[in-house]
Amino acid sequence: MNIIDIPKFIKEYITKRPTSLFAPDIEKYKVQLSEKIKGKNVLVIGGAGTIGSSYIKAVLAFEPAKLVVVDTNENGLTELTRDLRSTPNQFVSAEYITYPMSFGDPVFEKMFLTHSPFHIVANFAAHKHVRSEKDQFSIEAMIENNVFKAKSFLDLLLNHKPEHFFCVSTDKAANPVNVMGASKKLMEEVIMAYSSEIQITTARFANVAFSNGSLLAGYVERLFKNQPISCPSDVKRFFVSPEESGQICMLACMLGKSGEIFFPKLDEEEQVYFKAVTEDFFKASKREMVLCKSDSEAIEKSNTLTESSPYPVYFFESDTSGEKLYEEFFTDTDEVDLQQFESLGVIKNARKLPKADINQTIQELKSLMDSGNHDKNAIVELLKKYLPDFEHIETGKGLDQKM
Repeated sequence: MNIIDIPKFIKEYITKRPTSLFAPDIEKYKVQLSEKIKGKNVLVIGGAGTIGSSYIKAVLAFEPAKLVVVDTNENGLTELTRDLRSTPNQFVSAEYITYPMSFGDPVFEKMFLTHSPFHIVANFAAHKHVRSEKDQFSIEAMIENNVFKAKSFLDLLLNHKPEHFFCVSTDKAANPVNVMGASKKLMEEVIMAYSSEIQITTARFANVAFSNGSLLAGYVERLFKNQPISCPSDVKRFFVSPEESGQICMLACMLGKSGEIFFPKLDEEEQVYFKAVTEDFFKASKREMVLCKSDSEAIEKSNTLTESSPYPVYFFESDTSGEKLYEEFFTDTDEVDLQQFESLGVIKNARKLPKADINQTIQELKSLMDSGNHDKNAIVELLKKYLPDFEHIETGKGLDQKM
């Protein structure tokens, strides 16, 4: 099978943008960006992932003096370093250090205090997949990472305030229908409670095409293993490229006012069905598809695959918990500014609760999770208490039951 140029495929078939959506704003504000980044000390948490590593590349273009990258994925940090060191004309800070650790571990605080001060801090550590919603244990781990650890880190930052702090969110935080989106919405509430004391911004953005662990990235893995491909036929999404995902986070981090939520200015008609992307993927690969009626039929056909035979693909209607058929970046109650930036919208009126209210919410969640007498539904109901726009979609099926 013809191995396609993924960045080229993204531009031609998915985003349909020959240049970055955010290039005009980066050019317009390049002087301000340079003033805020050049010669500064930068800490990136979760920097080995697709978005975190793309953010690093966006920031490095403005030559920070020091870059410290933290991630639990040791292999990912190794690949990040090899990528940066092997890319022609890639600036890498004179002081560049990677640490395979969790930002919730005691050793992280020791490292942080030793390397302080950090002028720019960005947190990309997160459970980001809807499939991570399974039962009370997976949900507790998700909330621990997305909410509890984020708050503990903010408490640390109160005594070591950076000039800019960014914590990544998701489009799924707008009118959330899954626990991942609800956990990120709660994360937004947490960071907003600190936004009067620390310069904090966040961003909701579209699906990152071919990001680590995504459906589309899985296509490449399936092809290498001669395994069938399955794809929802009724789900559509906004997409940005990996490069664009880092750029929106950089712009939000450096140019936003504390408490603002950023999102890409994309029109409704720019949403793309996964099915259409899949069809284009095979077209670009110069390989015919054979449509299957079930997982089992697709797997059976993959047993007899040759280099020239049509590839088995199974399109299905989505029926798993927490699956939203479309994307949105803001709600009817949000005050949105679409004039300040060419490529970015800004939510100006994010709710800012007192820290005492946030502490109460977190304590109640922890008490429930420590009770030993709870299930997934109990956590969902408690989240609904604090997030009035959370309308969970429960079907009894999860993505772990899919190919």
